[in-house]
Amino acid sequence: MKTSRSEEWFPVVDEDGNQTGLAPRSVCHDGISMLLHPVVHLHLFNSSGDLFLQKRAMTKDIQPGKWDTSVGGHIDPGETVEEALFREAKEELNLINFTPEPLVKYIWKSIRERELVNSFSTTSEEVPIINKEEIEEGKYWRITEIKKNLGKNIFTPNFENEFKMLFS
Repeated sequence: MKTSRSEEWFPVVDEDGNQTGLAPRSVCHDGISMLLHPVVHLHLFNSSGDLFLQKRAMTKDIQPGKWDTSVGGHIDPGETVEEALFREAKEELNLINFTPEPLVKYIWKSIRERELVNSFSTTSEEVPIINKEEIEEGKYWRITEIKKNLGKNIFTPNFENEFKMLFS
């Protein structure tokens, strides 16, 4: 198996989140191995109850240009769920001062990968500053607006699944 020295490596975990090994991103996302790897999601609400969504950059290898969870990213080897959540929130939205509330842990399977999703929510008035290398744009959506656009190929399938599970 050939991988680039600079390629990102993910922890491979069991269904409880216990690390069982390591694998490169290309293998975890190849649609063949389906190695379970952990990720974090954060749903950022404002005090009006609107949900901030990010539009994935067109350079992303999975679901480019689709609207997605406020913050989402892979957990690095040796990193805790909480450390990854705060790192990703800072990297993607420059969000620093927030208190995450755990929502759910579940397995998401697509044609390309299997993820152990650790999902959280928070309410904050801190203005998100998007990282243009990761995110094309971001904005707050009213919940009714999200519901009206479900199933119209606007959002990532993972976001739609999680939104229906948590907020419908």
